[in-house]
Amino acid sequence: MQAFFRKPKKFVTLTSKEQRVDVPVGLMTKCPKCKLIQYTKQLEANLRVCTCGYHHPLTAHERFAQLFDEGTITYFDLPAVKADPLQFQDYPEKLKGDQVRTGLEEAIVCGVGRVNGHPLVACVMDARFRMGSMGAAVGAAIAEAIRYATKERLPVTIFSASGGARMQEGMVSLMQMAKSSLFLKQHSDAGLLYISCMTHPTTGGVSASFAMLGDFNIAEPGALIGFAGRRIIEQTIREKLPEDFQTSEFLLQAGQLDDVVSRHDLKAYYSRILMMHSEGNNHATI
Repeated sequence: MQAFFRKPKKFVTLTSKEQRVDVPVGLMTKCPKCKLIQYTKQLEANLRVCTCGYHHPLTAHERFAQLFDEGTITYFDLPAVKADPLQFQDYPEKLKGDQVRTGLEEAIVCGVGRVNGHPLVACVMDARFRMGSMGAAVGAAIAEAIRYATKERLPVTIFSASGGARMQEGMVSLMQMAKSSLFLKQHSDAGLLYISCMTHPTTGGVSASFAMLGDFNIAEPGALIGFAGRRIIEQTIREKLPEDFQTSEFLLQAGQLDDVVSRHDLKAYYSRILMMHSEGNNHATI
């Protein structure tokens, strides 16, 4: 019996090129939270929500497709703005690179459609483009979408996914905080509904402006939401922060959010809110 346990164990190592198996890019997706590797198609069928509950990021067009009724979406053209107001080094090349990689003009997509029959104007940020940072183009797109919603007396939603103001545009990017807030105030003064949905991450100047101005401020589970980073805050107050600090669940407990809503429930959630706040505008042309 002892001799059996002393026998050397044999392991098979697949190292040769003939033994390697090439897996197509994008076939499998690994969850950063639970480390589960699953088929991407299976994950997409579950709205890109892992079995552990982790909400994988969505592209702007994926978000539109999940929220709106099929065949009802009309996308807006982005307003023309100066692409490089500060002539920041290599900035135009980086913008072009992101445009090629993502197929987007900018870090936001805006449009109008129907959610279970209810009309809604939506602005959806896409973190793949310059980390969803807010520059003049993003601010102009939000302003024009809200202007349209105010004119047509339609509710608005903004899905935030951003690292904050875009540093390559300096003060111009910070001005978008005031600009977007101003147009939302005009929309509110007209007695219209604004729903803000914060996704991972919502930080910096975006969290300090339109993301927190909703009549309903909601978030997806586990989203990072805050202005300054954890390390900066801890160094400033000289205290250790809770592990769940700046998560959607923490903000909900602190009274800074109205609700944390799973992606599976989001369309029904929006539908209920829109139905309650409808002013008989379902006849609106979209």
